[in-house]
Amino acid sequence: MTDYTVLQNYQFDAFISYAEDNTRFILDDVIPRLETENVSLCLHQRDFLPGNAISDNIIHAIQSSRRTVVILSIAFLRSKWCMYEFNMARMESIYSRGEDISLVIVMLEPVPNSTLPLEMLRWIQENSYIEYTIDHEGNDLFWNKLKRVITT
Repeated sequence: MTDYTVLQNYQFDAFISYAEDNTRFILDDVIPRLETENVSLCLHQRDFLPGNAISDNIIHAIQSSRRTVVILSIAFLRSKWCMYEFNMARMESIYSRGEDISLVIVMLEPVPNSTLPLEMLRWIQENSYIEYTIDHEGNDLFWNKLKRVITT
């Protein structure tokens, strides 16, 4: 029997899930660092279709993207829509993508484990995550690692 992988064509390389409080980080850092490197991003403020239910837009964004990147912060944990995005991306990764882990967590700031919902804590303990850093050398490494995990 031949072992092979079917490659799906995705509209986006990554859906970026983030809290409104982190919009500056997305606009000032994420978009310029990734889209100038030809990484196609789906962002709710730009790419969700007006008139569609928010939940439908979220599911479409997740299913149309190779990866979902969660920008984890305290503000993310306080947002019901952000948590919905995390849970839908987690379900997509577990039940629809097989061996392909499609959910990537970026730890934007230190978040105490005691504040994480059980499903998120379990995901972080069982899968790798990427920590954002502002020091020059670590910052370059962060962006290279994030680009690599999104595009492979």
